Amino acid sequence: MAPYYHIRKYQDSDHKSVVDLFSRGMKEHIPATFTYMLMLPRTLLLLLGIPLAVLLASGSWLLVLLSSLTLFVSLWLLAKYTWEKYIVKCLHTDLADITTTYLSSHDSGFWVAESRGQTVGMVAAVPVVDPLLQKKQLRLRHLSVSLEHRRGGIGKTMVRTVLQFAQVQGFSEVVLTTSMLQYSALALYHSMGFQKTGESFYTIISRLRKSPMIHLKYCFSSAQEGGL
Repeated sequence: MAPYYHIRKYQDSDHKSVVDLFSRGMKEHIPATFTYMLMLPRTLLLLLGIPLAVLLASGSWLLVLLSSLTLFVSLWLLAKYTWEKYIVKCLHTDLADITTTYLSSHDSGFWVAESRGQTVGMVAAVPVVDPLLQKKQLRLRHLSVSLEHRRGGIGKTMVRTVLQFAQVQGFSEVVLTTSMLQYSALALYHSMGFQKTGESFYTIISRLRKSPMIHLKYCFSSAQEGGL
């Protein structure tokens, strides 16, 4: 059966739909981040300890309720902070002018998945600029598939598009960074042969909540090359 979508290069007329897709995709991770924070031992101690201290100090169950509500709201805002900061940063940098950033050079690119006239997926690739690198690396960025079009192979096809582009352009490796909270993305990358190379923290808040960014790499010189 023919696929219900097709992959093509980005056009300027796609900008609004791409920005909307990117923003929605990033905001989807807020609930998972909030849940993750709730399960941290230090968070559980706060959720139990502060209301208990308020009750012992005031004897007021109303104040206990208010303090608990304040804690939950604060945790939700913290969960939102990192993702919203990343969205704003991207919309004011590389995604502000996608054509200039990704399509003005032969060794970078930006692709969208289109289904029935709608943009349902996106992915970008840009060379890693580092004079100390001994290998030519391509960085995969902004992989996103709309919620209603997932589990249909679009994400895998878009990653494969980047890998094939990298081979044609003579890159030795494809690298990327994703959050440990992006569970589906991590599973996809691992299934396609990407290997973890390290961790880092995007903000002080992400360090405090122990949710690092995961760095991954795909090497064409390995046996994984046959998977393309």
